Amino acid sequence: MSKKAFRTALLVVLGTLAIALLVAGYYGWQLYRYPETKHAGKGAEIVVKIERGMSFPQIAARLHEKRVIDRPSWFRFYAMRRGATTAVKTGEYTLRDNMKPREVLDRLIAGVPERTVKVTLPEGRNMLELFEEIEQAGVAKKLELEALARDPEFLRKHAIAGESIDGMLFPDTYEFVVPTSPRKVLERLIEAHRRAWNQLARENAKSLAKLKQRLQWSDRDVLVLASIVEKEAVDPAERPRIAQVFVNRLTSPTFKPKRLETDPTIRYGCLVSVKPSAACIAWNEPCRKAGKPDGCERLRRLQLDDKDNPYNTYQHEGLPPGPIGNPGKASMQAAMKPDGSDYFYFVADSPRTHVFSKTYAEHNAAVDKYQR
Repeated sequence: MSKKAFRTALLVVLGTLAIALLVAGYYGWQLYRYPETKHAGKGAEIVVKIERGMSFPQIAARLHEKRVIDRPSWFRFYAMRRGATTAVKTGEYTLRDNMKPREVLDRLIAGVPERTVKVTLPEGRNMLELFEEIEQAGVAKKLELEALARDPEFLRKHAIAGESIDGMLFPDTYEFVVPTSPRKVLERLIEAHRRAWNQLARENAKSLAKLKQRLQWSDRDVLVLASIVEKEAVDPAERPRIAQVFVNRLTSPTFKPKRLETDPTIRYGCLVSVKPSAACIAWNEPCRKAGKPDGCERLRRLQLDDKDNPYNTYQHEGLPPGPIGNPGKASMQAAMKPDGSDYFYFVADSPRTHVFSKTYAEHNAAVDKYQR
């Protein structure tokens, strides 16, 4: 090769190398500046959901797809340099389309700020009513709560007899993270119920033991009574007396048949049962047609005579199959410690109070006076 050809080749090689170094330097500088370079946007908010199990390349691809970042491979390199590819937290993020990559990654590492909400669960409501309250607050879906509340495996795990969790959801005001899994919601309510129950059982140990021995009841049976007291009593002072009325009906040799005859049990069987009877369906149909909640109608003779409703205490003796709602502490205490009176009947004489009677004749007179 001539000297001239060698010089020409050398100049080409050096020129190519210089261009390569310039390009590498340019991209190196761009890569260095990348974390602090704003994405071209107008500040619009963009919701990006980072789901459990996503790899970092998938996260970068989603951010690019949502136009939060450009150059997803650079974003991945930047995250690797920071050692943050496994530090991203799941959640639903509200980001802007003009953020710096550093700001985006910082947000993903920090996680979504927890939002909490207070939910008040009133005493006496059945589980479907409580699940509606929980869903309205944005905590968990009512259908998912109901499915778990009826799940035999979940009930077995928590030593709950019967077909559902009703009776074990303690009424109180709770603060929940939004959202919370249905399992965590129910377990928290169960735990609160058991704390309250155990405290009351210790405080009323003698009367509770006597009641359980006399009627051969379990704790669950006492809870069923408490749920009925909760639905029947308005004035707190009447709760122990109403509890005693039902105990008297079940224990007195002269009171036959031993039926509790209380309307709320019928309503529960119609509203909460998975397979409501034909009479219950007929009762609810007018409500559905009118666009009103189920059970908006008054109970009729068809429902009072309905033997297919296992919760119909006008037709079936003894306690219903399970609690008809979720009682508070006052009703649970009343069920553990009835007042010892000898009444068998009561009828409302005002929106809050009742007249109690020892005989059917006295009761009929009270009904004539206050109801008819």
